[in-house]
Amino acid sequence: MNALLALEDGRHFKGRAFGATGKTSGEICFNTSMTGYQEILTDPSYRGQIVTMTYPLIGNYGITPLDSESHHPHVRGFVIEELCDIPSNWRSEESLDSYLKNHDIIGIQGIDTRSLTRHLRERGAMKAILTTDDISPEEACKQAASSEGVVGMDYVREVTTSETYRWDPDDQLSREWTLVNPSNPQNKSEDGNHYHPLPDTKYRIVAYDFGIKHNILRRLRQEGFLVDVVNARTSADDVLAMQPDGVFLSNGPGDPEALGDIHKEVTSLIGKTPLFGICLGHQILAHAIGGKTFKLKFGHRGGNQPVKDLRTGNVAITSQNHGFAVDPDSLPQDTAITHINLNDNTVEGLRSTTDPVFGVQYHPEAAPGPNDARYFFSDFAKLIEQGR
Repeated sequence: MNALLALEDGRHFKGRAFGATGKTSGEICFNTSMTGYQEILTDPSYRGQIVTMTYPLIGNYGITPLDSESHHPHVRGFVIEELCDIPSNWRSEESLDSYLKNHDIIGIQGIDTRSLTRHLRERGAMKAILTTDDISPEEACKQAASSEGVVGMDYVREVTTSETYRWDPDDQLSREWTLVNPSNPQNKSEDGNHYHPLPDTKYRIVAYDFGIKHNILRRLRQEGFLVDVVNARTSADDVLAMQPDGVFLSNGPGDPEALGDIHKEVTSLIGKTPLFGICLGHQILAHAIGGKTFKLKFGHRGGNQPVKDLRTGNVAITSQNHGFAVDPDSLPQDTAITHINLNDNTVEGLRSTTDPVFGVQYHPEAAPGPNDARYFFSDFAKLIEQGR
């Protein structure tokens, strides 16, 4: 079946459909990662977006439920150059085509994703329509222009948990997968998978779910945190009543400026408990301390973003997924910029000089380095320990 991708500025691309059929709209963006398409599809931060993969062959290792970042995919549509119909991976349980069909997500293949990516780099991320309906490119472009974008949108309401829950109470979901090592008898084997044992829990924290990824929760547990996850609109008073050792602010979708009520609650937590934010959580922290955010031209999305730690001079290769950034000129004097993006000098990390508060714009739980940024979780533990 034919499919059509139409952009709000009049550019369009014709290709072949896979996954579901019908019509969808969203902000179109691109991701430069060579692997990890399943994690991208299931990352709640992509709510409201049509994602283009710049790597040409997608679907070659299928779908493995254990690798998902949430319970289901969140992208509005998926754009690739070539689909692999026959996955080759002993852990795979489903093809990408079947997975998207089952979750009613439209995909398009057979288009020039390099040309599309160059266009988005020059013109910026924009609204788009992806459809298998029989409509003209001109009409589709008009519909794209009149569709909703990301600016001013609160997609957090759509992805946050409805009820408070404890993450992985049985210590089964957080075990770190590893290769077989016969010399280490501690590594446990189960159904052909091998895991490192988990440490004892040392700290109890509350995690705000703005669209939290499972791998962030896994890494928190692997660092010794016992995590209770709460709805994005939970009040500061209710969180403090849980007597946590610290509070974590998660990643999530949409425009951080549209979350004014959340900014106020986070402001009320500052000085009363240690705070650590990742991605959207980092941007919410910036607003909570009096800063502002702005929309990037085409965002940072991929596993190859170089970030410099201004305190040490070290450079890490990082995984990122965000379309907004913190305005450095808006930050108060008691806030230090700790990390910058070496591609465009945008803020990648901040820390209060007066309160136990810090945030990072990229994803330390991801593994492009592969472990360049994992120290942030131990930094959070140290911050809590110092507070005690």
